[in-house]
Parts: sequence; C-alpha cells; structure tokens
Amino acid sequence: MAITPMNSNLYKIIIVISFLALTTCPVASAEECASNHQGACHNRSEALKYKIIAIFAILVTSMIGVTLPTLSRVVPAIHPDRDLFVLVKAFASGVILATGYMHVLPDSFNDLMSDCLPKNPWHKFPFTTFIAMFSAIFTLMVDSFSICFFKKRITASSSTTTTTTTTDSSENIEVDGGCRKVNKELESLSHSHTHGHEIEHGNGNTKVVSAEQLLRYRVIAQVLELGIVVHSVVIGLSLGASDNPCTIRPLIAALCFHQLFEGMGLGGCILQAEYGMKMKCIMVFFFSVTTPFGIALGIALSKVYTDTSPTSLIVEGVLNAVSAGLLNYMALVELLATDFMGSKLQSRVKLQIYSYFFVLVGAGGMSVMAIWA
Repeated sequence: MAITPMNSNLYKIIIVISFLALTTCPVASAEECASNHQGACHNRSEALKYKIIAIFAILVTSMIGVTLPTLSRVVPAIHPDRDLFVLVKAFASGVILATGYMHVLPDSFNDLMSDCLPKNPWHKFPFTTFIAMFSAIFTLMVDSFSICFFKKRITASSSTTTTTTTTDSSENIEVDGGCRKVNKELESLSHSHTHGHEIEHGNGNTKVVSAEQLLRYRVIAQVLELGIVVHSVVIGLSLGASDNPCTIRPLIAALCFHQLFEGMGLGGCILQAEYGMKMKCIMVFFFSVTTPFGIALGIALSKVYTDTSPTSLIVEGVLNAVSAGLLNYMALVELLATDFMGSKLQSRVKLQIYSYFFVLVGAGGMSVMAIWA
C-alpha cells in the first residue's frame, strides 16, 4: 500500500504518542498520595495520644543515652582511659554509621523518588546520593578549615605569651573527669596558652592530651551533633504529622532505642571534648529536645502540613540526604578511623578485635531496627 502524505502524518502522530507514553509517567494525584500514606489505619485522636507518649518517652531516653558516658566520674570502669569505654564507643560508632546508611539515606530516597513528585527531574537523577556526597565533602571542609583556623590562633597566642612568661609546670592544666574548664580561652576555642604542652586528666589515671587534640575532639562533637539534630527534627516532624497509629506504635519503641544508642555515641564525644558544665548542658539539651520538638511541631502543623506534598517531600529528602552524608563521614572518618588507626588499638590486637565486634553489633542492631523505623 502506498504511503500518502496523510498516512505519513498519521504514522508520525502515532509514533510521537507511543514515545511519550513510554518515556513519561503521570504524577500521582494528591488524593492518591494521601490515601497511600494513610492506609487502612487512620485515627487522628488515637494517634495524638501516641504522639504525646512519644514526646516524653523519647525525651527521657535521649537524656539517659547522652548522659550515660558522663557517669565515668562515678563508675571508673567507663572512664575514657579504660578499655570498656573504648568498646562502648565502638558500639555507639556502629550505631551512628547504621543510622546514616540504614535510616537516613533510605528515607531520603523514599522522599525524592516518591510517585508524588514529577518524574522529571526527580526520577531521572540520583539526587539523594549526589547531595549526600557533597554534604560529606562540605563536612570535611568545615572540619579541615576549623582545625586550621584555630591552630593558627593557638600558635599566635602561644608565641605572644612565651615572650612575656617563662615555660613552667604552671602552664599544665589538670582536668578532673572533664568537668573543670581547661582555661577560658581554650574553652571558647579561640585562644590557648597550652600549645605544645600537656593537659593532665585526673581520676587516678594520668592521660596526656595536647591542646590540638582537645580542639579536634571539640570540632568532632559539634559537627556530629549538628548532623544528628537535623535528622532528629525531620524524623520528629514526620511522626508528629502522621495520623496512623499502626505506624506510630512501633516507631516509638524503635526511636527510643535509636536515641538511646545514638546519644551514647554523642555523649562519648562530648566527654572526650572536656567541655565545661555549661557547654555540656547546652549540647545535652539540644540533642534531647530536638526529636520531641519536631513531634510537637508536626502536631501543630498537622492540619496544614502533609508529608506527601511535593514541597514537604523535597525539603525532607534534601535534609535527610545532607544529614546522611554528614553522619556517614563523621562515623567512618572521625570516629571509627581515628580510633582504630590510633596507637591504643594498633598496639593491642585483642582489644581491636573486640572493638570491631562491638562495631558490628551496634551497626547490626540499628540495621534490624530499620524494619520498624
């Protein structure tokens, strides 16, 4: 059969329609997204009761977890110089690593690859891993530049003081259990007269820590808390906006364990940083209240906020990706690599093997909890 101009145009139209049908996918409607999100279990009043329980339960477990390492003053067995503290920190580092890979990263994928978002560009490009990658690089930049900046300040301060004072044992500073201030300048991370000298830790065991190492501990603690706080607010907001009791019930238990173990990891970093009591209380406060605050905010915005709207999905997905990159970097580079490549574990193979075991237990346990949270 001869192809006339009319038939030729018809064939072209059919080809174009077929191509569009194969390469495009309609975005789910708001009603479809809402119904898929709510499921069969949807009860606003019952969900509100569980949310209130979640606020208090998560607040208490978060405070217990983050303050447990500070009991080293009461229980000498968990002092930072002891082997038990090394094992507990290895366990908590595994928890933080699994939090980034098994909880935060999948949540970001679910948000940014949702059917409620347009296929172009959200389904065409892996935004989650792209953002997480640059978040890890940015964390490295913050870590590197902050250490460089404060080392220069320490060096400059040290050089000016050595011209007017002689070096003697009075420049050494004793810190009892990490609760006395190292000194006013180093506490604010801006000046120090201890560069090149030593800081002695009490509690019967003398541990020598340079001002530079102490500064690094403080940067690690602050950056780690930043990543945890971002993720905690997002998780709390999602829980507070949900009206599904069937989802909230197991999520409460899972988040309590999550906050407990994650708090232990952060508490260990805060303890090593030798902060004064005021700074310790501030960091403990922000870690403890961020998830309950997110839940309360979600409850307040539940009538106008829906976690299936495109804007909410994009914001949550991006924040989770940023938090995932930060947590993964901190867990692998600043916590695990620093400890396992350090002199203490490198010189004791048996302790190193036990530490790896505790890392696997922490990461494995937190991974299993991903079933419910």
